[in-house]
Amino acid sequence: MMILGVLLDGPLHGYEVRKTLELWGTQHWANIAFGSIYHALGKMAQEGLLEVAGDSGPPDGRGRTVYAITPQGRAEFDRRLREHWSEIMPIVDPFQVALTFMDRLPKADLLAVVRERTERLRAGFASFERARNAKRAADAPRHVDECLALSAAEYRAQLEWLEQAVARIERDDIP
Repeated sequence: MMILGVLLDGPLHGYEVRKTLELWGTQHWANIAFGSIYHALGKMAQEGLLEVAGDSGPPDGRGRTVYAITPQGRAEFDRRLREHWSEIMPIVDPFQVALTFMDRLPKADLLAVVRERTERLRAGFASFERARNAKRAADAPRHVDECLALSAAEYRAQLEWLEQAVARIERDDIP
């Protein structure tokens, strides 16, 4: 879906698709494997979602295939977009696995890892601000900021839980 969305703005070659996705920071909030972009472009072209719009590149003949979204690709993008707005999926986070087994750590170790995670989350807030400023400087679409805002809210929720958990662990309320 991400590749289709990028190509809504016009034909691009694989490297330009990758750079756009990187600018948007998708590696932090979407399941994007940058190494598979070229394979995905070719597969979507075979499926009729994209078409080869030409080649670009240096005059030495090492051209880059430029892809454009087809009407079928636009329809598929629209279908997936609406689907993603309406479906509720669990957030898969390894941290929840750690929570499941928190009773396996000695109290002192549990407190140490909770405090360490708390500090990492606090540092994450600073990285969100740097990322937002870099995206604005690179003229990324303003709505991309909303992905950062959502991630920051998720960090905030974890941070609040962790701060409360320290006191509860110290009182032996949990685990």
